[in-house]
Amino acid sequence: MVAGLAFIATAVATLFAEATFKRWRHGRRPHEAAWTVALALFALASAALATGASTGWDRGVFRVFYLLGAVLNVPWLALGTIYLLFGEQAGRRVRAVLVFASGLAAGVLLTAPIKGTVVGSATIPVGKKVFGVFPRVLAGVGSGLGALVLFGGAAWSTVRFARAARSQGDAPRARAGGPPPGRMAAANALIALGTLVLSGGGTLQGVLGHDEAFTVSLASGIAVIYLGFLVAARPSAVPAAESPPSRGVATTPVGSQA
Repeated sequence: MVAGLAFIATAVATLFAEATFKRWRHGRRPHEAAWTVALALFALASAALATGASTGWDRGVFRVFYLLGAVLNVPWLALGTIYLLFGEQAGRRVRAVLVFASGLAAGVLLTAPIKGTVVGSATIPVGKKVFGVFPRVLAGVGSGLGALVLFGGAAWSTVRFARAARSQGDAPRARAGGPPPGRMAAANALIALGTLVLSGGGTLQGVLGHDEAFTVSLASGIAVIYLGFLVAARPSAVPAAESPPSRGVATTPVGSQA
């Protein structure tokens, strides 16, 4: 079951990364580039999880899984939200810090001593039982701050678009050439929910040791986020050519009208 769910998560993340990459190629928006990197990392981490669950873990596979999934994935996903919430100048500064931090994390995780039994393990190794303090601090800070930015951005967008839907109705937004506020509110609510599901998975696996709970949250969380992207990216019923597009943003990987 664990391997099967990990393969599902890999497939969903790969499709999601392909979708954001196509959007980046079309508009060259930096937030979509950040999301593409994050989703590619997620897909590779899920593939490492599927490999470890199906053939048995070894140190190299676990290092890749922990580095890409527990440390780097969420901060790069949050970088897209930073670009949209605070603009390109702030995004570039955060990206420079994140590139440095990613290199540092890669060096730490690839050389950190591993304790306990990992090789041949049939269950997902737990970071606190395998690594020392520094790798776990990197994972906690990266994932914690990243999840906070993601959930905060999604919640902010949900409230913003919900208020627009109540005050203006969906028709004005549709005539402006973008997704109606009601749909954008629903899409961002799905993103917030998916972020919570993904964040809770690591806690369940670390506290309870239930591999099934972790992989269920992994597959379902990325699927819910992808669903939010599809809801927002679906073309409006009214063609955009009828009037100039308005400038609104979604602060999560559900597309941007900027």
